[in-house]
Amino acid sequence: MTNEQIAQDLVAQFGEERIFGIVENYGLLNVTTTTDAIVPILHYLYQHPIFKFQFLTDLGGIHFPEAKGQELGVIYHLHSLENNVRLVIKLYVPIEAPIVPTITGLYAAANWMEREAFDFYGLIFAGHPNLTRILNVDEMDYHPMRKEYPLEDATREDKIDELFGR
Repeated sequence: MTNEQIAQDLVAQFGEERIFGIVENYGLLNVTTTTDAIVPILHYLYQHPIFKFQFLTDLGGIHFPEAKGQELGVIYHLHSLENNVRLVIKLYVPIEAPIVPTITGLYAAANWMEREAFDFYGLIFAGHPNLTRILNVDEMDYHPMRKEYPLEDATREDKIDELFGR
């Protein structure tokens, strides 16, 4: 089973309008899809008799403020334990409507991963059983991993700039 076989199978099954942006980074197949296709694709890969991508290694949010209409995204890292093959699937959504379908019905581990992506990036996973903050306080009214916030607190006075090369 090669990355090319997986990519060809996915394109044949779902079409080029739903599977695109196919690249191979460091031997790892990366594909991009849409929000309406992510759940059927993941079910297909999970139930496939050969591929068997039945382990969700990670799910994370991303923020690209310069990509208008695709500012927020989700990255799914899948692993076929039987074949020892990994696959990365990405999707992007506008920051004004950061809604992505949940995959907790397929991967139970996605529960906390989706809550973390919600907590830090403001991604809303439609259908999630308990989409509440998981690491930040409930009163927080922003999502701290978005790039719209400064990396440092400019009001701090306890730093000596010379020690930091400034």
